[in-house]
Amino acid sequence: MSKLIYMTNASLDGYIEDETGAFDWVDPDQVFTFITELLRPIGTLLLGRRLYETMAYWDAPVEDYPPEHRDFARLWQKPERIVYSRTLTGATTRNTRIERDFDVEAIRKLERESEHDISIGGAELAGLALEADLVDECHLFLNPVIVGGGKPAFPAALRRNLELLETRRFGNGVIHMRFRIRGRVVLPPRRA
Repeated sequence: MSKLIYMTNASLDGYIEDETGAFDWVDPDQVFTFITELLRPIGTLLLGRRLYETMAYWDAPVEDYPPEHRDFARLWQKPERIVYSRTLTGATTRNTRIERDFDVEAIRKLERESEHDISIGGAELAGLALEADLVDECHLFLNPVIVGGGKPAFPAALRRNLELLETRRFGNGVIHMRFRIRGRVVLPPRRA
């Protein structure tokens, strides 16, 4: 059985983007290699439309990226991508399909049958998965900035008890925290 993992960047006050929709306060330089390694065991990416449109940048030929970003591009291109959108008419990237509705039972089946872990991205989509008790782990990259409002990393009415499994501090002030959702069985991280 695979794990469903929610990974996101957030401001100190809990937002993934500010009130204008910007997330230019995220400084990925020092955490880029670490995030690349987190992506290595992922076999399926579940994405909301806005995150998909942002990440589609990584679907170009790998040689088009700077050498230090090519491994990430390879790893992003490898998994199957399922994008949840009611407005997209088709996928703009390879290995991608569009789903109109978030089907909880289909995700449970995917978790049971997948040989690789599954990543879910986009706060609204992850919120649906958290509310349905599908998420096994949360990887939160806490950035040293307060943005004062915007899109929260977690739904406002959601309550879940978490167990801190590990932390890592980066030189730019970002702190990575890996949490298990209490009550969910978490296997050790997979290695590719």
